[in-house]
Amino acid sequence: MILVHIETDLDGTASEVSLEAITFARNLSEAGGGVPVDAVVFNELSDDLHKELAAYGVRTVHRIGGDDVAAYSGAGWASAILTAREAARSVVVMAAGTDRGMELMAHVAARAGVAMAANVISFSGLAPFVVTRQVAGGAAREEMVLNQRPAVFTVAGHALEAQPATASGPADVVEHTPSIDAADLLARVVSSEEPEEDLSGALSSAKVVVGAGRGVGGADKFDDVLELTSLLGATLGVSRVVTSAGWRPHHEQVGQTGSRISPELYIPCGISGAIQHWAGCATAKNILAINSDAEAPMVTKATYAVIGDLHEIVPAINEEIKRRKG
Repeated sequence: MILVHIETDLDGTASEVSLEAITFARNLSEAGGGVPVDAVVFNELSDDLHKELAAYGVRTVHRIGGDDVAAYSGAGWASAILTAREAARSVVVMAAGTDRGMELMAHVAARAGVAMAANVISFSGLAPFVVTRQVAGGAAREEMVLNQRPAVFTVAGHALEAQPATASGPADVVEHTPSIDAADLLARVVSSEEPEEDLSGALSSAKVVVGAGRGVGGADKFDDVLELTSLLGATLGVSRVVTSAGWRPHHEQVGQTGSRISPELYIPCGISGAIQHWAGCATAKNILAINSDAEAPMVTKATYAVIGDLHEIVPAINEEIKRRKG
């Protein structure tokens, strides 16, 4: 059996990258002769989420609740996932390659005494089980043999398209209320608060990202880029120079020390494309670079490029988008 950890959006439905992970699991199941795909959900399981998971071919939803897991804890939630895994006798435990998915699967693998593969994009064999994963920020690929059980891995964002199952039925629900060791709850979320408006969104799962770099020129010169981000329904990502200068917060950073992104479209504005930044965006499907330097690394690697002052080009793009939207 394959067990997939599910992350939810604010509306209580499954995140797109979690649906991609279920699709990956279903493909793996079909290659293995129809091994059931189960899901694990923490705390709330809405009717919409239940129906959505069933539509994606999930056989059983393992809902984990109770005071010990009410707040997120990497070690505590991993312990609970292993409890569900033992009940379901899973041979594979997996999650989407988000920050949370990475942390949880790392804990699960360490506790199970097995290796973990991060950012898997495909599999090429079952006996032994061979996966291909992104390494070096997506600049290279590596084959990895997962010959221990459970096989533990995360699926890279947008490695495949989320697809509902062609045939599905109602998903059973199994309730778990595990008792978590106090030591596993030492590091946990103890409070949360509403953040200021944040256009960075979930960078690792964004389909369109607008980037901003040193070429923007200052903390007070982001209006055009922010407008473009809003008009495209995109998320905002910035270079390390921008966060180091204090122009934008660190959680918006794309790169080796920031988020790794794999959007359908990345629009870096005024970003030269140093290797550290490229490590975070190399797997973007299409790149439209806006830069005044025709020889900038980002321009030479881009799918398309517009050479010129971003403060002239971006406003022109914004006006054209607004004109076409009417």
